[in-house]
Amino acid sequence: MRITFFGAAREVTGSMHLIEINGKRVLLDCGLFQGRRADTYERNLHFPVDPATVDALVLSHAHIDHSGNIPNLCKNGFTGNIWCTSATRNLCTYMLMDSGHIQEQDVKYLNKHRARNGEPPVEPLYTQADARRSLEQFVSIGFHRPILVADGVEVTFFPAGHILGAASVQVDLRESATGKSWRLVFSGDIGRASSPILFPPERFASADIVIMESTYGDRLHETYEGARKKLREVVNRTARKRGKVIIPAFAVGRTQELVYALNQLDADGDIPNVRVFVDSPLAVNATDVFRMHPEAWNEEVQNFLVEDRRKSPFDYPGIEYVRDVRRSKQLNFIHDPAVIISANGMAENGRILHHLKNNIEDARNSILIVSFQAEETLGRKLKDGQKRVRIFGEAYDVHASVESIDGYSAHADQQELVAWADGLDRQRLQRIFLVHGETQAAETLQHLLQSQGFAKVSVPARGDSIEF
Repeated sequence: MRITFFGAAREVTGSMHLIEINGKRVLLDCGLFQGRRADTYERNLHFPVDPATVDALVLSHAHIDHSGNIPNLCKNGFTGNIWCTSATRNLCTYMLMDSGHIQEQDVKYLNKHRARNGEPPVEPLYTQADARRSLEQFVSIGFHRPILVADGVEVTFFPAGHILGAASVQVDLRESATGKSWRLVFSGDIGRASSPILFPPERFASADIVIMESTYGDRLHETYEGARKKLREVVNRTARKRGKVIIPAFAVGRTQELVYALNQLDADGDIPNVRVFVDSPLAVNATDVFRMHPEAWNEEVQNFLVEDRRKSPFDYPGIEYVRDVRRSKQLNFIHDPAVIISANGMAENGRILHHLKNNIEDARNSILIVSFQAEETLGRKLKDGQKRVRIFGEAYDVHASVESIDGYSAHADQQELVAWADGLDRQRLQRIFLVHGETQAAETLQHLLQSQGFAKVSVPARGDSIEF
């Protein structure tokens, strides 16, 4: 049996790991790599393994850095099943179609510049049609229901608490030729212990091999209560200046948490009567999926709905969900205080770029960073305090106040990661591989876990392959 780490190794994006056993190949995730634009196209275009030789894909959750290259995989010869939870399948219906649209638009813009420079055009990574075809290969399965996905490979999903439908994956492996067996646990992205909407992540008692995320392995988050307090302060301060709060937010998970937090603040009378706009067709569709799965809402949400007599955590009089472009453009002419939540969460594409362009040079406004920001992204540059940034190729001075809230992260922090691993039987456990984290975060968590009695903890690099 062999495991190879092809993505999210010493980095946060492009999650992809390959299990080979009994002549079969099973991929764990197939995410888009996101970062410096010059690197992303070629890396996402070319797979490190022939897609036609992959027998099955196991998808932990719908975020694009985990699911976003699936249409390209299918386009290039993968014909197997894509196993995931029902909520993940529902979210991917919208997310992959949206991603295909973005691929088409990005290439259209790029080819205009290539034509002016006498360069040949390039093709999109994949199209909306490719995304639609890939959805035919999705097969949803419930939590705690084992399923055989390939010869000697049995998969069981457990709630990860990260976003709706997110799973940690238990993979029970048996090698036919030798009779050897292993239990591999792939954490996916581990959620917070006290998510505002979802139930907490389930932990595992035993495993031989663990592939574990380490996004925040070197830091602690503020509490949700602290995050809510800071959100209240930013909204109130900006409203007093008659400005807008512009929030780049991932369409799935972060947007819904922010809407719920603003709903709570409004219900308690802790913020003025400001209008809230969710300006992202994908976020609007994703919120519809959240409404479809009330079984995933935790007790806090249930109590809030009963006590405040609101029908949904995502709906109240002050909020407007924006789908069409015309209405999105009209938000530029609003002169009253407002909150605009728009995708993409790293401010790399989508409608958020238009809102930043139109508001970043006005000192009355606030830009609120609430998501992890990968290196080289516009969101990271803003968070790091750059005073001049480029949007759509033009330079803008950052006069708006830039604020950050880490408490709304959907990823477990260092303490929560250690707690997730702590229940594992150290005597049985052979290896922990730390992935989905920048090098400093992963290595910090590595040393901490070793100090907690975990013997063999390593941080694989992209392309590293280990045989068992």
